[in-house]
Amino acid sequence: MFQEFPIEEIEGLVLQYASKSGSSYYYTKVGMYRLSNHWGRLANSKWRLEPLEPESESKFKLGFAPWTSFYPDNVLDELYYIEMNYVKNTVNYQHKNNPSYDERAILRTSFETTKKIKQIRNLLNLTSWAKYFEYDDLDVLRKEIIDQLIFTNKTLEEIKREVV
Repeated sequence: MFQEFPIEEIEGLVLQYASKSGSSYYYTKVGMYRLSNHWGRLANSKWRLEPLEPESESKFKLGFAPWTSFYPDNVLDELYYIEMNYVKNTVNYQHKNNPSYDERAILRTSFETTKKIKQIRNLLNLTSWAKYFEYDDLDVLRKEIIDQLIFTNKTLEEIKREVV
């Protein structure tokens, strides 16, 4: 996970690596700066950028991550959990080695995590699924279903059957 910084942050630093895809890397004793116009899953890496607030207008974003926040990754182990921000209505994955992991959310493989995140985003962005439920407040219904997706091993179908 990278935190976005203004481009001026790398003034005076020496470029250590430039990728074929156009990203630039600057290494320091405490971490790495990455200047890129693409973030997310790339090859064997998951480069996620937490944006500045307010968000910068530039297509190229500079992110910094301390060396201690680079975690092991593979497709077989249950390394990831899902974190929901109900204030911003956003969902993301986190690694189990993240110091803020409280061991409440279920750990999943990267494939399972991606599948659950897609389901949660559909619950957040669509309303057609809700017509099959009786509810007073759609946000309360969403939270109930999403929390069960995050904190249990139940499938979405099982959760929907129980909520009806």
